[in-house]
Amino acid sequence: MKFVIAPDKFKDSLTGFEFCGAVEEGLRKVFPNAEILKLPLADGGDGTMDVVKHYIEGETISHTVNDPFFRPIKASYLYSRKNQIAYIEMSEASGLRLLKEEERNCMRTTTLGTGELISNALNRGAKEIILGIGGSATNDCGMGMATALGFEFYDNNENMLLPIGENLIHVNRISSSNKDQRLNNVKVKVACDVTNPLFGDNGAAYIYAEQKGATKEDIVKLDDGLKNMAQVLDEQFYSNIQGIEGAGAAGGLGAGTRVFLNASLTSGIELIKEIVDFDTKIKGSHWIITGEGKLDGQTLSGKTIHGVLNSAKKRNIPVAAFCGAMEISIAEQEEFGLDYAVSIVQGVSNLDEAMANAYANLVHAAYNFAKLLKQTF
Repeated sequence: MKFVIAPDKFKDSLTGFEFCGAVEEGLRKVFPNAEILKLPLADGGDGTMDVVKHYIEGETISHTVNDPFFRPIKASYLYSRKNQIAYIEMSEASGLRLLKEEERNCMRTTTLGTGELISNALNRGAKEIILGIGGSATNDCGMGMATALGFEFYDNNENMLLPIGENLIHVNRISSSNKDQRLNNVKVKVACDVTNPLFGDNGAAYIYAEQKGATKEDIVKLDDGLKNMAQVLDEQFYSNIQGIEGAGAAGGLGAGTRVFLNASLTSGIELIKEIVDFDTKIKGSHWIITGEGKLDGQTLSGKTIHGVLNSAKKRNIPVAAFCGAMEISIAEQEEFGLDYAVSIVQGVSNLDEAMANAYANLVHAAYNFAKLLKQTF
């Protein structure tokens, strides 16, 4: 019997690797000779870097860059010399988590540091860059990132602009004469799990800028700036930037990567599955076992379990989900296409107890699942 174990993490409780170990332990109590393939996954959120490192055999590279307020900061990314692939999370250099709450102000923040990480990866010989763009502190449409890679932004008076959100409205011309030419020979893939357009009621500013410190007045200015930027980009580089799904991700960095890096935007889980070669490796499986901390109505919004289910359906492989908490109805489970789903929590316990006992509870849940399977196998 062949099992594939392909979970996300249980946040603050179990890593995906620990999940795999616990499930294998439980399965082998019933099927000691089973073929078990452990393929921990992620969807571009916390923990993704550890998962990617496992598959691309990358080393962690530290580099001093500019933080969202142009202050020097050590940021890290992964680089595989063997595959010439760099995995960069923009939140390492341009993330909201780098700022104190009272510092948040996306009128003044920049993605410059993200571009500096990309430049450093190119220096090391990267031929492919995978960029995660979640958790940004910025709304500069990628101006900062592009500046680090040689693009220059000018106002009506031919003054070069500082690459920050409040200057979007002043962009009149973009020069690519000093563009890093290595960008022409690198493939860039962006993990983007939102579909927001660049501007408008559902755009980058109106949906996300408030949590990045923008006032209502700032949001109007930022949206106007994004409209201006879209017009300039359309005239100089790309037709209908507003029509790109995900252009508004990370304060417009989705649009910036598409224009300045010629990047492709796709979901985080789909990118990770591609790195893993997931669809090929699950061939011949009898069951795929997945899981995450909470199974709820958001599971089909680009999360790991959704990605697993999409692949499993193509090969008619049943899927079991072991979760810390399960908040779906029978109808939702049917809609998801889950053949088996269970919360691993045992007895009456609070959150701290449930998290502390997650490994043992998961072993027990996998054991009981295997016992049930053995009766029908």
